[in-house]
Amino acid sequence: MGFLVHGSSGPIARFRRRLFPGHNSLARGSDRFEALLLKVVILAALLAIPVAAAVGSANHGRQVAAAAADAIGRQAATAYLSKDAPVRIVDSESVGTGNSTTEATWTDSRGVRHTGGVLATPGSPAGSAVPIWIDARGELTAAPRTASTAVFDSVLVGLWLWFAMVAALVLLHQVVRLILDRHRAAAWERAWAVYPRSGSWP
Repeated sequence: MGFLVHGSSGPIARFRRRLFPGHNSLARGSDRFEALLLKVVILAALLAIPVAAAVGSANHGRQVAAAAADAIGRQAATAYLSKDAPVRIVDSESVGTGNSTTEATWTDSRGVRHTGGVLATPGSPAGSAVPIWIDARGELTAAPRTASTAVFDSVLVGLWLWFAMVAALVLLHQVVRLILDRHRAAAWERAWAVYPRSGSWP
């Protein structure tokens, strides 16, 4: 680790020379421009953190509002299996860990009885209770989004946005560096072509 930090040929030392080429008397104008661009990329990546956080925070507000809207008109209920849930056979080519749809009955807040297919653990016997969500008409519906889901989605949005901005910055740096490398290589070829005839460097 000490070699990486203090050694003259370690990756950290090489990165430091790329970032601060002014200390090197052999540094070219293109090297200094590349160092300036690298500093701008690093600064922009750091400034992108609060931007991504702000976007994630705004998304969290929208997600919380959406979760509240989802909860309106939905209520938790309990369904009871009308028959045994089928047992899923597991072989070497399949994994039987998922739930299966089984006929069940439930009663809504008005006392109306409903029948339909609900997801039940394979092998559950008839009469087993299964938690469900129903709408105002007593029909099956998806569970509303929760506050924890809103937080997770918001963090994910912020991270993805930051990663996208950093990836764009890195791509820009790599493209510019490629152009500069070609320019430097061409300059070296011109210098070598002139040296044998003049006996001195241009």
